Amino acid sequence: MPKRSLRKFLPTPARLKGVKGLGVFRDLFDRHELWHISRTSIARATAIGLFCAMVPLPGQMIVAVFVAIRVGANVPLAFSLIFITNPLTMPVIYLAAYLLGSALLNAPVIDASAINWLDPTSPELLSIWPSFLVGCFVMGVLAAFFGYFLADGLWRMRISQRIADRTRRRRERRAKEKRGRENNPL
Repeated sequence: MPKRSLRKFLPTPARLKGVKGLGVFRDLFDRHELWHISRTSIARATAIGLFCAMVPLPGQMIVAVFVAIRVGANVPLAFSLIFITNPLTMPVIYLAAYLLGSALLNAPVIDASAINWLDPTSPELLSIWPSFLVGCFVMGVLAAFFGYFLADGLWRMRISQRIADRTRRRRERRAKEKRGRENNPL
């Protein structure tokens, strides 16, 4: 199963319990169901993490952890997937969100050089927010939808592959035993 592969990358509850500054969240590390690796918990965590990664909030991680706890998803994976939007990928992802939102709202695309980025109340900057937020929401929903079914499908495919391998090995072993009995009549 993919559990072994995932365990290599995800932190253990004991390791995170030692991190200073966790405060009230320290009790979460004793709840086994939040760390459980199963097909459904991984698929849910993937959807939650990808959706929250597309939401332009400073508290993305807190939202992802809270939602993962509420729906019984794998908390470390949901938390980790937030980092898809990092300082290197944010400009590309958020530009795509703005362009998508502009297309969906039939709003004109404003040239970046025309925006006064230092003045948060500039009319140009305020005018891009609706397009940007709609684009982020749509990208988040799409990423969550496809991420859920991709994680679920990959998990199922891996399990099917392991069952097929086990069946093949069993057949080979039985055929070898049968040949051995035929060659040794005693």
